[in-house]
Amino acid sequence: MDTGKQDAIEATIDIDATAEAVWKLVSEPGWFINGGAITTHRIETNGAFSTVHDAIYGTFEFETVTLDAPRYAAFRSLGGDEWDDPIPNTLVEFWVEDTHSGAIRLRVAESGFAAFSEEDHARVINTNTQAWDAEMLAAQRHLSGK
Repeated sequence: MDTGKQDAIEATIDIDATAEAVWKLVSEPGWFINGGAITTHRIETNGAFSTVHDAIYGTFEFETVTLDAPRYAAFRSLGGDEWDDPIPNTLVEFWVEDTHSGAIRLRVAESGFAAFSEEDHARVINTNTQAWDAEMLAAQRHLSGK
């Protein structure tokens, strides 16, 4: 069913770090829940499901869909106690790629937005697009020491 609504957002950033260091970060469920700086989370894991506790933003749940070290990780967001996005949930995918310059390219795609109501769609797309820009910069600063 093609709703004509935008379904996915993507962001990319080059990071002066090893693929292993980038992988270590992106393979952790919910690493991107932060206020623009990478923080440590308490994570409870039960099989493929993780509950991520953030001191500022609360509790979030994720399902680990795929971990293909050190190049691809995918998680499905399942909501949380401070979650302001209405169901349905989105799929968050990360790719860790080599570049010709020696840096590592981190790419993220979040999809599933077409299923959101007309009322929520534009707000959720806008909020998540801005958030990914901030989180990718936070990952770059954290991993490259800049």
